[in-house]
Amino acid sequence: MRGGGWHLIARVRAWTAFLIVGLVLSGATAIPIPTQLEMGIAALGEQLDAGGRLPAFVGPWLRTLRDGIRATSERAPFMFYGTDWLAFGHFMIALVFVGALRDPVRNRWLYRFGMIACALVPVWALVFGQVRGIPLWWRAIDAMFGIVGFVPCWLCHRWTGALEEATAEPIRPGADGVPETQADTPRLHAPQSSSPSTNQHSRRPSRKIR
Repeated sequence: MRGGGWHLIARVRAWTAFLIVGLVLSGATAIPIPTQLEMGIAALGEQLDAGGRLPAFVGPWLRTLRDGIRATSERAPFMFYGTDWLAFGHFMIALVFVGALRDPVRNRWLYRFGMIACALVPVWALVFGQVRGIPLWWRAIDAMFGIVGFVPCWLCHRWTGALEEATAEPIRPGADGVPETQADTPRLHAPQSSSPSTNQHSRRPSRKIR
């Protein structure tokens, strides 16, 4: 493979590693939800409005999240078991993309799968966000994860396609219209077999008739 091909593979693997890291980090944030809430309160204040510096529509929703997470932690902590499985799903998808990291061309279908999954993220956020009463601006943030993930999947799918075409051996037709790979193949003819009796007869000296 030429130098440009190796450079292209390096780019594909770099963006694939970016996808894997993003999936792992995204999944990890689904586990310590109460801890992250307390970290947000420590940074933005108890009212979660950063002293009035955040937009007016952000503070009320963040306080709704604060109250809901605290109530769930106190009365139904088992509900966070669902987000634990959400994290597990992210980790498993990241593990699948390790196959693309090792052999991007052979596992090119993974990037197509990633594009489909990322394209469905905005649809999922808009539909089920509306059902669950999630504000539109919050759903737009969720949809951005699909857009951010779609771009590297599309790039890697395009680059692996170019690598696949570059590594494919073209079959050029010969002068008689037959592909060279077939025209250059020698044709083997079965040797003519002779019976033992024929061999013996040919070896016998001919007698002269007097």
